[in-house]
Amino acid sequence: MYESEPAIEVSGLTRRFGALTAVDRVSFGVQRGEVFGLLGPNGSGKTTLIRMLCGILLPTEGIARVLGIDVVRNPEEVKRRIGYMSQRVALYDDLTVGENLRFYAAVYGLAGPVRDERINRFLEESGLGPRRTQLAGSLPGGLRQRLAFGCATLHRPPLLFLDEPTAGVDPAARRGFWESMYALAEEGTTILVTTHFMDEAEYCNRIALMLRGRLVACDTPSRLKALLPGTLLAIRCASPVDALDVLAAQPWVLETRLAGRLVHAAIEQGRSAGDVQAALESSGITVEAIEPAAPTLEDVFVALAGQAA
Repeated sequence: MYESEPAIEVSGLTRRFGALTAVDRVSFGVQRGEVFGLLGPNGSGKTTLIRMLCGILLPTEGIARVLGIDVVRNPEEVKRRIGYMSQRVALYDDLTVGENLRFYAAVYGLAGPVRDERINRFLEESGLGPRRTQLAGSLPGGLRQRLAFGCATLHRPPLLFLDEPTAGVDPAARRGFWESMYALAEEGTTILVTTHFMDEAEYCNRIALMLRGRLVACDTPSRLKALLPGTLLAIRCASPVDALDVLAAQPWVLETRLAGRLVHAAIEQGRSAGDVQAALESSGITVEAIEPAAPTLEDVFVALAGQAA
């Protein structure tokens, strides 16, 4: 069960850089105990939004409260209460793994036996113990991310912001990172994570979809997938790219995208797989199979992006 007081409250939050509006009148709330995802392509405003919520960047307009604190009036108090891991892992490459942990522990006011116990526990649980004296700059990408996660969470923050935490790491490291996130969430930490990986967003309790600085939808993954209009079909054919062009020209085809070697097409109610096959074969494209498909978040995002455009 979530606690009644929201961890984050945002209303009409806007940030402009000259003529560019990076975040445009965004409103949402995050309940305590949630794993909340900000999902969108690069340039959609996710990082700008998260930097405002962390008290790093002042909003141009709007209201944001983090753990009950106004981010405009008291940004330093926000910074003291949260954990933050940026896109660019903020490690000191010329310090060892252990030295980075001790430095960030000091930044967050940890000292003495409490500091040592938390560092030793993290090193043991993360598997970084044998690398304690290794320079952080020589770690592979997945281990660097793991170390940065430890540095951001040593002080046990009630709210953790993670900005593209798995960018540039391999799939196995990504899975391990999400396991660490959920272990922290089970201990009561609220987590807001930005990502452009659609499969990762499935792990979140709720997701806010962002496009060109605007919030276009916010709900659970299952409810977002229920927003997809029409009927979704997965089409296997000889020329998927050509098939996209043919289907996109049909007025009864709502959305199309490539899904590996398949074409996903959302068609209007009342239309059928036979209509799709006829349209493709009349253009000389051989159809191997057409089957109903379960919507993914990528299908939803493509549809919402088309509506927003």
